[in-house]
Amino acid sequence: MAASLVRLVRGGISRSLNVASRSAVLVQRRPEATTTETRPTVRPKDAVTHNQLSQFGEYIAEILPKYVQQAQVTNYNELEIMIHPEGVVPVLTFLRDHTNAQFRNMIDLTAVDVPTRQNRFEIVYNLLSLRFNSRIRVKTYTDELSPVDSSVSVHQAANWYEREVWDMYGVFFANHPDLRRILTDYGFEGHPFRKDFPLSGYVELRYDDEVKRVVAEPVELSQEFRKFDLNSPWETFPAYREPKDAPKLESGDKPAK
Repeated sequence: MAASLVRLVRGGISRSLNVASRSAVLVQRRPEATTTETRPTVRPKDAVTHNQLSQFGEYIAEILPKYVQQAQVTNYNELEIMIHPEGVVPVLTFLRDHTNAQFRNMIDLTAVDVPTRQNRFEIVYNLLSLRFNSRIRVKTYTDELSPVDSSVSVHQAANWYEREVWDMYGVFFANHPDLRRILTDYGFEGHPFRKDFPLSGYVELRYDDEVKRVVAEPVELSQEFRKFDLNSPWETFPAYREPKDAPKLESGDKPAK
């Protein structure tokens, strides 16, 4: 019995040594990685893809001429469709249900604030088609008072996205099922992502031991280097101030040679 156990142990050790020696040989024979990664992080410019996207953009503009105002292809082969604000739901529904489109995934919904424009807010919808492995960007516009139709009826993913845009930019979405702030606190004043929103905000919060609750007070910046107006904090630093006129000395008589 003991002899058989010894033979089993010796056999197991020899087999393990053979496996270890084979793996060492494989490791030694494995070629070293001398090539570097050369795959691009963005899609290269392709004339065929650019032509296909241009034709598809023209096709959408011909089918929906009432809403599509412009269709263009960017330098990185991305199709952009500019539409009228009233065409949000019809255009997104067409892109979702059409056989040649099938953009059924809403990847993102955001906004851009350009105060110099008459319609300062640009609403951007980024859509994805898994069927054709393609993306499209739909853009529309609005101002501070004009509402935009909610796209929740077309894409359920737009629910929280539109709440975020309403919270950060103040763009109102009509027919939204639950349009309320999502990132800021209750009773927050203003919309932080607007370009005219002050960097320091309007109020600051602190816990008051006397009333045993959080109270909101006007912002008080005690540090001297943070005492700036509501425009830009860099104007308070000496390097960014306008240089004052240095006192000029009157020129004296030139010495006689």
